[in-house]
Amino acid sequence: MQIRNLGGSGLRVSAVGLGCNNFGQRTDLETSRKVIHKAIDLGITLFDTADIYAGMGGSETVLGEVLGARRKDIVLATKYSKPMSTDGTKQGASRRYIMAAVEASLTRLKTDYIDLYQQHDYDPLTPIEETLRALDDLIHQGKVRYIGNSNFPAWRIAEAELTARQMNVNPFVSCQDEYSLVVRDIEKDLLPAAQEYNLGLLPFFPLASGLLTGKYKRGAAAPADTRFAKAPGLRDRYATPRNEDIVDQLQKFVQARGHSLLELAFSWLASRPQVSSVIAGATRVEQVEQNVKAIGWALSPEDVAEIDRITK
Repeated sequence: MQIRNLGGSGLRVSAVGLGCNNFGQRTDLETSRKVIHKAIDLGITLFDTADIYAGMGGSETVLGEVLGARRKDIVLATKYSKPMSTDGTKQGASRRYIMAAVEASLTRLKTDYIDLYQQHDYDPLTPIEETLRALDDLIHQGKVRYIGNSNFPAWRIAEAELTARQMNVNPFVSCQDEYSLVVRDIEKDLLPAAQEYNLGLLPFFPLASGLLTGKYKRGAAAPADTRFAKAPGLRDRYATPRNEDIVDQLQKFVQARGHSLLELAFSWLASRPQVSSVIAGATRVEQVEQNVKAIGWALSPEDVAEIDRITK
């Protein structure tokens, strides 16, 4: 497994990360246990969860139950700020809420520190100065090692970076956003911002909810046990005529080179600027094994140019 620095920080993460939103939701405790241990055995160190995953706390609770002595072997990343109650009282990035949210996550995860604590969404109601000061205090207290953001627009990333410099507090070291062969929107503004401030990029939905695995056939019903079958909204979002045209061309591209669509999706992302780790979920041990193997294709400049022609 290739290990990379997370942006300009000293935090080292595996080039393939494990998205943990299935735990406690699509996978029960024992299945989750098998996936988690297999991932660690294969060299995956970055485990990415959030307090809201699996019905507000379910994913963190499973990780807390399973990791045990192996907690020290991984980089544990979680998130705060999305609603953790239905009445609007538990959300956002105020000092008051952050201090409560981190304690709740630490309790569910059964750990006394979080390696990477990420703000899941920008909070327009809280000054970024207040948020950064609270997070800096958590770092000084030893409860958090590094901080990151997710779903921030590029100008908010710049604002946070420049504010952290002005205040002389710890800055965000990473940003997490959707990025894949069929969703390249971040290349306009967010990716240049990540490059300018040397933030490690953690792409999520690298397979466009399964569209880039090759398991869906155009015009055919989705297999019963897949995301597209269980969540028609995801199918409508990703299985558009434009995206299906791209996938058809990419299938021909990979077949001509003796590779799979899965390998292309992972290896292309791993070769992109600022990408530190490609985060993908898994509901079976076999999927973890496939994801780890999929990152090994070294794309030539000619390959990249052809991929750009197909997907941009």
